[in-house]
Amino acid sequence: MPDTAPAAPLVRHFRQVLLWPLRVLPQTGRAAGRPPWQALRDLGPATPWREQVDEYTGPQQTFHERHYHEFVTFLPYVQRFLYGEGRAARDVDDEDGGAPMRVFRRRDVAAVRVLSGAGAAPVTLRVQHVDLYFFFDVDVVLLNVEVECDDLALDQAQELMYRFGRGYPPGWDDQGRPMHCLAEVDWLAADGRVLASSDAQQRDAFLAHVAEHRSPRLSAHWAWLLQPLVADHSGSEGALRLRQIEYYRMPTMAYLALDDPRALARGDWVRLGLVTGARADVALPFAEQHLADFEARHCYDRYWSPQGPAPDTRYLCCGHALVVVGRADAHFFRCAERGVLAQFRHEHFIIFLIAHFQKAALMMFSDRLVEALKRLKVRDADSVRRFKRAIRASFEGFLRFTHRYWFHEVAEQAQARALFRLTADQLGLDPLYIDVKQRIADMSDYLDADSLRRQANTVVRLTVVTIFGLIGTVTTGFLGMNLLAEADAPLWRRLATFTAVALASAALTIYTMAKSKRLSDFLDVLSEEHVPALAKLRAFADVWRRRREPS
Repeated sequence: MPDTAPAAPLVRHFRQVLLWPLRVLPQTGRAAGRPPWQALRDLGPATPWREQVDEYTGPQQTFHERHYHEFVTFLPYVQRFLYGEGRAARDVDDEDGGAPMRVFRRRDVAAVRVLSGAGAAPVTLRVQHVDLYFFFDVDVVLLNVEVECDDLALDQAQELMYRFGRGYPPGWDDQGRPMHCLAEVDWLAADGRVLASSDAQQRDAFLAHVAEHRSPRLSAHWAWLLQPLVADHSGSEGALRLRQIEYYRMPTMAYLALDDPRALARGDWVRLGLVTGARADVALPFAEQHLADFEARHCYDRYWSPQGPAPDTRYLCCGHALVVVGRADAHFFRCAERGVLAQFRHEHFIIFLIAHFQKAALMMFSDRLVEALKRLKVRDADSVRRFKRAIRASFEGFLRFTHRYWFHEVAEQAQARALFRLTADQLGLDPLYIDVKQRIADMSDYLDADSLRRQANTVVRLTVVTIFGLIGTVTTGFLGMNLLAEADAPLWRRLATFTAVALASAALTIYTMAKSKRLSDFLDVLSEEHVPALAKLRAFADVWRRRREPS
């Protein structure tokens, strides 16, 4: 037996991408109706976020081959969704010609220093970019953070993948230390200054916030990064208010370049694919029977071969995460211009973004329906009108989402198509779409049925008024007879007679309308031949009889 344990695998290059979908609440006051990115853009120097003039709209010198590969990977309708049609200048509000997706970036964060737990060594990661993705006509924003580092132990990489993307701590141990999230997080500027730090240790603050608002409190470092976007129930002032619509654990992508991926044990693959964190004391994180179909369900092994430009490359997907592992000595795997690394940062990121945007948008529509029903008071006419407007707006927005953003295939390339289908299936997008569509259709059918019912009631009332008005019309108009010969009377008397008759006719019509429901019931009884005359008289008397309210 060797005297020392084998060294843990070393990740020569590690890269992690976080993607956090959040709901943007509609603006109120003077800003109502404006797209949320316009509100953020109008703040100007007051916010660190700047609209990203990307490689497709900027100078030609910034357009590289990796951007070309990204563009041609996708089908034409996906290209129009991502890059627009005609690519109007960003400083011109052209919603039809410009891209439906708008990107804002902040450049003041250069690195992040993290501590996974007690006794662990701090790790400093380089921050590649921090972006916000907005979408036209959908109140969803996605926070995107990309970090990287070199020469990281595999267990450290597993812990980062598991702990970094947490919006707030899920709990604390008996010593008050946060569980399942990083113990400490510091956003760093280029000169090493600490811009913001986490507050996961402050258990009482998180407990008090949930007890008061029934809403989670974002960790301080994420709240700072999102400013001036603020959580809806926070006491902070912000241009835009956010609400959580998915799990607090952010979807993540990871890229790991190892010396020998085939040296990893099955437990390591399971921990990477399902993002369960590092556990050295057990071989597998879950029961063997639960993981019996792990390779079939979560692994894309098209390139898991010792041959090819990127040998021993394996993709793992659980919906929540998309991970790629390959050989560090393979040039194509490490190439950031046209290799696997470039594909990971461009094509695969877009695939992951589209799938999670679709899921977030569908959940947002579901939340809208719940909120509309919660505010409905059936005895309040104004509340009913607001409910109808909210449901119709949701129905119209869902139609626009379907025709602009919903598609089952994004590419014809085998790898891109397979990864998107694998991600979409793991997220359950098709069943979720059918469920939300059915709920909105049920609401729309209810409104249509209610409108038809109201129209039918109106027709019944008008019919009753017409029937009873017919008696007076025939009586006074028989052979053109005038009951009162006032044609030669003075003008003032004719006007007085006309006014009196008009007022009496209006009063009679209004009274008939008020009693139209009971009169309609009387006419129904009167038209039945088998009903005796006494019952018909009783039905006529019921028109004026006071009805008792149900107890």
